[in-house]
Amino acid sequence: MFRSLLGSHDSAEVHPLDRALHGGLGRFTRGLSPVALYMAWLDWAVHLASYPGKQCDLVERAMGKHARFAVYAMSHRACGPDHCVKPKAGDHRFDAPEWQHWPFNLVHQGFLLSQEWWESATTNVRGVQSHNEAVVHFVGRQMLDVLSPSNYLFTNPEVLRRTFEERGMNLLRGWRNFLEDQEYRYSGEGVPGRENFPVGEVLAATPGKVVYRNQLMELIQYRPATDKVHPEPVLIVPAWIMKYYILDLRPGKSLIEYLVAQGHTVFAISWKNPGPEERDFGMDDYRRLGVMAALDAVGAIVPERKVHALGYCLGGTLLSIAAAAMARDGDERLKTMTLLAAQIDFREPGELDLFIDESQLAFLEDTMWRQGYLGTDQMAGAFRLLRSQDLIWSRMVRNYLMGEREKLFDLMAWNADATRLPYRMHSEYLHRLFLHNDLVEGRYDVDGEPIHFGDIQVPIFAVGTVSDHVAPWASTYKVNRFARTEVTYLLTSGGHNAGIVTRPGHPRRQYQCHTRHPREPFIHHDQFRREMERHRGSWWPAWQGWLAKRSGQPVKHPAMGAPDAGYRPLADAPGEYVLEQ
Repeated sequence: MFRSLLGSHDSAEVHPLDRALHGGLGRFTRGLSPVALYMAWLDWAVHLASYPGKQCDLVERAMGKHARFAVYAMSHRACGPDHCVKPKAGDHRFDAPEWQHWPFNLVHQGFLLSQEWWESATTNVRGVQSHNEAVVHFVGRQMLDVLSPSNYLFTNPEVLRRTFEERGMNLLRGWRNFLEDQEYRYSGEGVPGRENFPVGEVLAATPGKVVYRNQLMELIQYRPATDKVHPEPVLIVPAWIMKYYILDLRPGKSLIEYLVAQGHTVFAISWKNPGPEERDFGMDDYRRLGVMAALDAVGAIVPERKVHALGYCLGGTLLSIAAAAMARDGDERLKTMTLLAAQIDFREPGELDLFIDESQLAFLEDTMWRQGYLGTDQMAGAFRLLRSQDLIWSRMVRNYLMGEREKLFDLMAWNADATRLPYRMHSEYLHRLFLHNDLVEGRYDVDGEPIHFGDIQVPIFAVGTVSDHVAPWASTYKVNRFARTEVTYLLTSGGHNAGIVTRPGHPRRQYQCHTRHPREPFIHHDQFRREMERHRGSWWPAWQGWLAKRSGQPVKHPAMGAPDAGYRPLADAPGEYVLEQ
């Protein structure tokens, strides 16, 4: 009876009692495995205990920092703007002038010295596995972020000044903000202000029609904006970890709108937000019912034309798998492939690797088992922890202590429209790609036969973003190592989302670009960053120009859908699936 409750794709038999225990515990830990954290701590602690030289070094560092702090506190510098220690780059918690005056300068300088010491204590301990060391360092950083004096009323001079000036009204507003946030959270409405960004009106507003729908996705064909279009259509494969309209954000900030205006016929996949009934959809289901089904539809609507395929984030990884399988099978429907912030090699996946090991994945599978999917709060919580200073604590200070309410803008509204991930797909993705790196190491099979990324022969355009903490640009750059075709790599300023959504005319963006032809020597990413020319502005025109050079002369635009082929328009864009919560 117990075994009948287990899915056929589980690599080992699991007792239902274990599932229930871990599933219940996972609700409180947001999917983080206590065992994985304990094993990382044990690895660090035992090795630290076995190296008295390292311990003596830490004691010496602690004494030196105490001496520095004592000299600073007793000197005239403690009454001025000088520092005993400066915050790290990007740490803006103590930038305000109030922090430079006694006694708050002593408070924050003491905290920063402690932070430096803990960083020394949790790094460079011989013998500790690198993953475990990173986990211990991460947990230590999270604990220090909690204890930061900027988070508390009586140790934050900015909050005290505001409270004195407003006679406590900021705290009253903060209390109201807190209650409002809780109301929105438990009602499932997301965040305050999201009602001002209705999907299909303000966001995802580019005109189009849903021309195909199956149990996993809707395919949207966008209405042409020019009399003639390039003959090769563009198919966009977004990640199902996010709603597709990050690429159709709002007029003036929509990549889809931009492409249509430049004379391209654009199709985009809109993934269904999975629930319990989609629990057993796996990676190959997303390939078959997503990429391949969309290509079939596009081929029927725009017959005898090759396709410019674009994949974003996880959608880019899926597109790479599909393209490699197509190359193996002699399927030549692709004209080019574009990868936006997408990884194919997961040996250095960035800070998300902190949450990936066998213990963590076993616990996460049990957490997902009962509900059949990874919940939005679990997924969003992991991303917030990676940048807890900016995404958790500084927002809490502004909203609840300063009494301010951050005005919601389009990208924030999209980010609040969270999605879920089906049980089987998430498990396969994390095991086969993140943990075992099967795709580039030759162990990934499609339809029972191996695939190889190097079999892809169409030109590739890959985009990375400098500040990406989800898909670090040095990792996305590795497409140059594995491709055997022409690769154009473009690096743009910004992060995983904001760097991609960079409208033309953006005043603070710049990019570097280089095309590497087959048999040309490989350029290391450090050399690329150092030597490639910097261009100001959005990367969109550079990519669109690349597409146009690989497209035919403009022709009359195709009809919307192909009813005779079974692809009649079903609904106006953005469709039904994107509206599901």
